[in-house]
Amino acid sequence: MPKHIAFLRAINVGGRYIKMNELAEYFERLGYQGVETFINTGNVIFESSAESTVKLAEEIEAGIAPLLGFKSETFVRTGAELEAILAVAADLTPQATAGEVNVAFLNAPLTELQEANLMALASKVDEFLVKGTEVYWICQVAQNASKFSNGVFEQKLKMRSTFRRVSMLTQLSAALVDA
Repeated sequence: MPKHIAFLRAINVGGRYIKMNELAEYFERLGYQGVETFINTGNVIFESSAESTVKLAEEIEAGIAPLLGFKSETFVRTGAELEAILAVAADLTPQATAGEVNVAFLNAPLTELQEANLMALASKVDEFLVKGTEVYWICQVAQNASKFSNGVFEQKLKMRSTFRRVSMLTQLSAALVDA
């Protein structure tokens, strides 16, 4: 069965804590197989024969909300999609060693207006590349020195997302190969 990765928003931040073994158990209760969590930030590797990652995300969100006690927006990608994301990110390098590339996962592409609003946030510190259902944030400094954040993104674009560092996604990709 194909491997998928669920990126859950707002897990183990802002007072919403869950142990990763409990999160894995939730996915198993939802009927998924080969469930593994990766790092304590709501990344779940699982197997499913479902073809639509959007429908998987909706199913996981609906099924897991009562178990968590809150809604955690879910963004699902296949292993192949993760590799494609990393291939794009490989060409995006911050100029400063403290900088990092992050990926915002979305459930739908940005509208023209949302993309324009995002590009209005670009600066010498923060650059963006929009590619399908991902936004690449090239932060030229340590993230805590930037005025941009997931909260700013969601407020300005009026949509939910979850961000992951490319360095973590690279480790996740390696874990998929090893699994």
